[in-house]
Amino acid sequence: MKRYKRLWVLVGVLCVASIATVAVTQYQEKKEEIAVSGETILSIAADDIQSLSWEYEDQSFSFHREGEGWTYEGDETFPVSSESIQLLLEPFAELGAAFTIQSPEDLGQYGLDNPTCTIDLSTGEESWTILLGDFSTMDSQRYLSMGDGNVYLVTHDPLEEFDAQLSELIDHDDLPYFTRANSIQFSGETAYSIEYQEESADTYREDDRYFTQQDGRNQPLDTSLVEGYLRAVSTLDLSDYVTYNATEEDLAQYGLDTPQLIVQIAYPKEDEEGNETEATFQLSVSRDPEELAAAQEAEEASSQEMEEEEASSQSSEEEAATEEEAITAYVRVGESPIVYQITGEEYEALMAASYDDLRHREVLPAETGNLSQLDISLEGTDYSITSEGEGEDRVYSYEEEELDAQELLNALAALEVDHFTSEAPTQKEEISLTVHLDLEGEPTVSIQFYRYDGDSCLAVVDGTSVGLVPREQVVDLIETVNAIVL
Repeated sequence: MKRYKRLWVLVGVLCVASIATVAVTQYQEKKEEIAVSGETILSIAADDIQSLSWEYEDQSFSFHREGEGWTYEGDETFPVSSESIQLLLEPFAELGAAFTIQSPEDLGQYGLDNPTCTIDLSTGEESWTILLGDFSTMDSQRYLSMGDGNVYLVTHDPLEEFDAQLSELIDHDDLPYFTRANSIQFSGETAYSIEYQEESADTYREDDRYFTQQDGRNQPLDTSLVEGYLRAVSTLDLSDYVTYNATEEDLAQYGLDTPQLIVQIAYPKEDEEGNETEATFQLSVSRDPEELAAAQEAEEASSQEMEEEEASSQSSEEEAATEEEAITAYVRVGESPIVYQITGEEYEALMAASYDDLRHREVLPAETGNLSQLDISLEGTDYSITSEGEGEDRVYSYEEEELDAQELLNALAALEVDHFTSEAPTQKEEISLTVHLDLEGEPTVSIQFYRYDGDSCLAVVDGTSVGLVPREQVVDLIETVNAIVL
């Protein structure tokens, strides 16, 4: 009996061993279906693809090639960026797999029963449906299938490109980068023109290149300010469009039927053969019409209030700071159908285009290094500081005694207008200067400072009122002169 029991036990052990052997063999066969790949599983030239569509989350997009460009089937008026479509197609030019899973039994374990994204490509002769499944955090790669019975762990995740919004596929207007402008024409609330002149007899500064006609005279502008304005145009953020097919009603809604400001820039550009030509660029700028009307009403009310009552300095100091005004503004490039919303800061930078915004603020219209003599009238007494030599070797003297004039030159250079005005002086003269320049023709510049109020002095240059200068700057100049002559 024991012998039979022993026999049955041996038979049972043998059966278990056989089953285990079969299981291990099957498991090894199953493992062999997952193999390191490294192969290119899809290779389609982007120029061969004629249609592209995809579904991702709750969005679906469909495009087809038309001539040299692409058309969005959801709205044929949408300006499609061919460059953006090219970027979407690039992954399929050479799509590689790190691993290949042959004949998978359960697509669900790879997230391919309910794919994250479905992409359809067609060359017209061949078509592919590409399913993107789960992202393997362990491998930092995504599972993909193409309907050939395999699942791939791909080396590049196409979702990096296809996680895109329609707004990212628009063919935005180009903004040129201006190395210089040949001319700038402003129209609208600001109306005047600026011309580039390499050399001009209408300035005492070597760096002056931009000029405008004011009061019948050719006036120099601050080159750094003009170049800063050109940069403000070139670096506008044209990514937030509000419409890509603007109608007349749309333009009126955004204030661009009659823009606040139109900027026309003529600038040098090289053609394909390297020859310099002239190109033109136009930008229209407007604030939201309702906001603009409200702001203008508030400004008029404030001006009227200031006229009706004199606010004491004490009440001005105690006045609470108002919250920064929100600005909604729009721009349009040329006759483009696209209207963009810009930030309040960008709007204010574009609207700062007046003559006073771009002119020199320095009272002395020359470089101090060119000062050859300085005649000073202070408190009814006249003084004269002379110099010999030129450049860094220039030596200054007062009453034939050599002096260190650097502090005086610094005080002259520091005199800057903080508010331009053409009003005539009505109060006492604080100090008068006649600046002799060591330039062709030995020109002179006459500068007077008049008392204006407790904070400012009125600067008059060559008989014309220029603007208000901080009183502390004039006091510093007077003290520097007194330190030399007393």
